[in-house]
Amino acid sequence: MADAEFDDELDDLSGASTSDGELFEHFRFVADKGQQLLRVDKFLVSRLEKSSRNRVQQAADAGCVLVNGRPVKSNYRVKPLDVVSVVMDRPRYELDIVPEDIPLDIVYEDKDVLVVNKPAGLVVHPGHGNYSGTLVNALAWHFRDNPDYDVNDPRMGLVHRIDKDTSGLLVVAKTPDAKTHLGKQFFNKTTRREYVAVVWGVPDPRNGTVVGNIGRNPKDRMQMSVLDDPTQGKHAVTHYSVIESFGYASMVKCRLETGRTHQIRVHMLHTGHPLLNDARYGGDRILRGERTAAYKQFIQNCFEVCPRQALHARTLGFVHPVTGEEMFFESPIPPDMMALIEKWRVYSGAKGLFEK
Repeated sequence: MADAEFDDELDDLSGASTSDGELFEHFRFVADKGQQLLRVDKFLVSRLEKSSRNRVQQAADAGCVLVNGRPVKSNYRVKPLDVVSVVMDRPRYELDIVPEDIPLDIVYEDKDVLVVNKPAGLVVHPGHGNYSGTLVNALAWHFRDNPDYDVNDPRMGLVHRIDKDTSGLLVVAKTPDAKTHLGKQFFNKTTRREYVAVVWGVPDPRNGTVVGNIGRNPKDRMQMSVLDDPTQGKHAVTHYSVIESFGYASMVKCRLETGRTHQIRVHMLHTGHPLLNDARYGGDRILRGERTAAYKQFIQNCFEVCPRQALHARTLGFVHPVTGEEMFFESPIPPDMMALIEKWRVYSGAKGLFEK
């Protein structure tokens, strides 16, 4: 990759902290056996000739410079055979992004930011076999007549992500400065992010906090899990509260203190209350309730009206990167989840399950 591309990608790093917390390695360097102790910012600048030391320091401040797999600060001194990595909030784009006329539900837009309400089923970033039909392709179409916005430029664009089958709010930075400012807010945990989910059972207590490091499940690499070893995975905190009980299921509000891959899905599973119809984490089976044929048919109907994990990013709050105004957005629960919730309300009301 050319030095100019190194430079462009490093510009993005101060905004690399993401909603779901997953980071992707873009650059890797192995120190020589004879490497003398050298600050990691100087080490990287010497290898990325057109990148400034300030940009590398911003990357380190955002937790995006790793040595031997662990984040380090700018003053870390590289030793012989250290593996120095630079990670970012998205995978490498193997191809240029092609604009595609995909409808966007734009909640707010000005010259610096755009807030979009993503539907379930829409992949956010190209990659992993999804090189078209993504939210980024839709943004490329939306900004096709804007000469200042380059969808292939990592210094601008989506500041965070949500899963393909999760619906809800995302913020897009339209300038490099906006992405840097917003990225720092996500990294410093000063944004407000609340989700609504439908889970199996009723958590006890009804208001609580789940704390547990999240990492790849050693038994299934397609899953994340809460790891027993406190030295493994990434620190994760989710605050939850029950909004409404349906006896065998409940609607809960989840507030993210951190943003890790599949955090709410994994933390609610860890409490014994996985999300309804979350196939990856076992929520697509009957985990609470009766053994009757009528109940099985009811659950099948629930899965049909909401054919994905019942999770919606309802609330997003942040400080505007230019005006300093506190911005707050709320997205209505989408029709598929509302249909699911209404089915449970009718069923639990008929069965008298509200207080069980």
